[in-house]
Amino acid sequence: MDLRLLLLAALSAALSSSWAQQEGSICIKANAQSCGECIQVSETCGWCSDEKFLTVGQPKSARCDDVESLRKRKCDEKNIENPRGNIDINTNKPVTIRNSNTGKLKPEQITQIQPQKVTLTLRSGEAQTFDLKFRRAEDYPIDLYYLMDLSFSMKDDLENVKNLGTDLMREMQAITSDFRIGFGSFVEKTVMPYISTTPARLINPCTGNQNCTSPFSYKNVLKLTNKGDEFNRLVSQQQISGNLDSPEGGFDAIMQVAVCEEQIGWRNVTRLLVFSTDAGFHFAGDGKLGGIVLPNDGKCHLENNMYTMSHYYDYPSIAHLVQKLSDHNIQTIFAVTEEFQPVYKELKNLIPKSAVGTLSSNSSNVIKLIIDAYNSLSSEVILENGRLPEGVSITYKSICKNGVEGTGENGRKCSNISLGDEVTFKISVESQKCPSHDKPEVITIKPLGFTEEVEVVLKFICDCECAAFGEKNSKECSNGHGTLECGACKCNEGRIGGQCECSKDEVRTEDLDANCRKDNGTDICSNNGDCVCGTCECKKRENPAEIYSGQYCECDNFNCDRSNNKLCGGHGQCVCRKCVCDANYTGSACDCSMDNSTCLAKNGQICNGRGICECGICKCTNAKFQGPTCEICPTCPGVCTEHKDCVQCRAFKEGEKKDTCEQDCSYFKLITVNDRDKLPQPTDQSFPLTHCKERDANDCWFYYTYAIRNGTKEVYVVESLECPAGPDIIPIVAGVVAGIVLIGLALLLIWKLLMIIHDRREFAKFEKEKMNAKWDASENPIYKSAVTTVVNPKYEGK
Repeated sequence: MDLRLLLLAALSAALSSSWAQQEGSICIKANAQSCGECIQVSETCGWCSDEKFLTVGQPKSARCDDVESLRKRKCDEKNIENPRGNIDINTNKPVTIRNSNTGKLKPEQITQIQPQKVTLTLRSGEAQTFDLKFRRAEDYPIDLYYLMDLSFSMKDDLENVKNLGTDLMREMQAITSDFRIGFGSFVEKTVMPYISTTPARLINPCTGNQNCTSPFSYKNVLKLTNKGDEFNRLVSQQQISGNLDSPEGGFDAIMQVAVCEEQIGWRNVTRLLVFSTDAGFHFAGDGKLGGIVLPNDGKCHLENNMYTMSHYYDYPSIAHLVQKLSDHNIQTIFAVTEEFQPVYKELKNLIPKSAVGTLSSNSSNVIKLIIDAYNSLSSEVILENGRLPEGVSITYKSICKNGVEGTGENGRKCSNISLGDEVTFKISVESQKCPSHDKPEVITIKPLGFTEEVEVVLKFICDCECAAFGEKNSKECSNGHGTLECGACKCNEGRIGGQCECSKDEVRTEDLDANCRKDNGTDICSNNGDCVCGTCECKKRENPAEIYSGQYCECDNFNCDRSNNKLCGGHGQCVCRKCVCDANYTGSACDCSMDNSTCLAKNGQICNGRGICECGICKCTNAKFQGPTCEICPTCPGVCTEHKDCVQCRAFKEGEKKDTCEQDCSYFKLITVNDRDKLPQPTDQSFPLTHCKERDANDCWFYYTYAIRNGTKEVYVVESLECPAGPDIIPIVAGVVAGIVLIGLALLLIWKLLMIIHDRREFAKFEKEKMNAKWDASENPIYKSAVTTVVNPKYEGK
């Protein structure tokens, strides 16, 4: 083929392609080279397989366009390749509805989710939506495993748990007839500093005369069973243990309960794990304190129902626990004391399908707590899906009880679901690209905490049906250098061009490459494109808004200067690596505003006459001025203070400058007014005005204003001083005398009151002593009566 004709054909194709990219749809801009590439661009794209569809010079990528445009361009309907996705329901067993004739069903006979298997055929950009029903089954079996902290602080709690088996069995009869319960306990890792490793403490870790069992990490005491009395018997045999630190090793225990399905006895039913403690928890990284650095492997390590690797593996992380609990469909109930409620409520937010209940100090309310938590968990359904293949997205829309709808993250869940209620989820799956391998993908969708799931098989439409009928080594493709597929040539390895007319070896020859070098330089297509038959075809970037352009791909629209992290400051367009600024903007990054309105001060001057306006920002010429319009001067004394002495000397012939007033203070025009109300007001002026109030040496105030109008400095001053009035002596003296008299009278009254109180107390004391006195009635021996009796011995009474 003549080299010049080849170059002309390639140039014509390049120009046509450039026009299509500018004027065409997203389908044309994709520059698809085959039908398979075209249909992966968008669900709106179609491919015209008519061999005579293109005119001379059009690239084969012009066959790819939106379907309506292909029709307008006279492509026959039968030649338009536009495959669509579809949905096939493979397994669609209806959800279980109980009635009077329904007997007791086995767990595998109960269906709560419908359908069970779906196959989706996906085309890029086209979502496929199917309905998923969920119905909460009545009398659904429940497995409950009670995991209890047996550190010393839980001693009184153990007493109340000893009868938990039969009591909980009785309460759960109202919910399900198939209930099993198990029991496990935990303390802490058996290494320092979590426990004391002295021989005596290993035998009995408790102080004083307390009899405790040896510390352990986790013990599976009772496998899940329907015998409540067996639970009571084994729990009654348990003894409290002890450890040194406050946080416990509960995460080790939860991990083993989750992964050791056979040892615990989990069935494919509702699985509940009750975690009872009155302390916090250790998590991943805390094991370093005991010299344990190996991450938890998430595997079962129970020997004789004891966890044997606590000294070897670190505590699991929260994310690791979330994964394992979800994988094994376990719903967790944290029964913790009120002190640790905030901690476990934060943990609940990280673990889906979990609940927190307040445990009394001695666990006396544990049954009510479990029932309430189970009702809360079972009344909510949350859908989750497995790992999605690359490029696949999934969205949910919930239609819950009473027609309440939810979208986004709320579209995954429904709440307040009672027994027998049925809810629906609309699930949309969309693929943005085909997988690297040509194989179906499988994802699962299931309600958290339930064993049932929907298997979703994803098949991808990555090529057109006409591709299967391609003619290999067709004569239409430059005598056998390609496959005639869907009306266009799909070139063999090493061949390029519309009809595979060029080989890559020819493209790299000096003669052809010279046409792709700018100014005879060394870079082909500026290293931003490929030289195809002597013409540059620019590379495409991941961001479709970023484009290489130019004859030699030397231009682009994303390598211009930036301002405020915006291309061309957000005030211009990037054209061939240079900013083309909008009106009123200049600069290499269009970051310089030519609008000086932001520099105008309140007085209408640019930067207050103290600076220049550059890019809309004032640059003050005097360093002592600051602010957006050079209006701030932190070191200046202020207008009022600056002019005080001159105003005082000119208006009142006083002040420090009264002797030099004519020389120093003739720079302003003085106008006197007789009242403060006559002073100019700022609202009436179109020029800056300052009101001042100053005090002279006699403590008198004088008022004035300072303004600059039309270049003239004007001072308006009130002609009269405002001096403080002298004191009134007579009221002051009268007040002092009256005060002294009143104080004297008050003191006398207080003294008199105190004396009266004192006298009354003394008199009362005397009266009391008088009443208590005991008088002696015997005759005083030293007493001599004043009466003398003389008896006449001769007197006989006659």
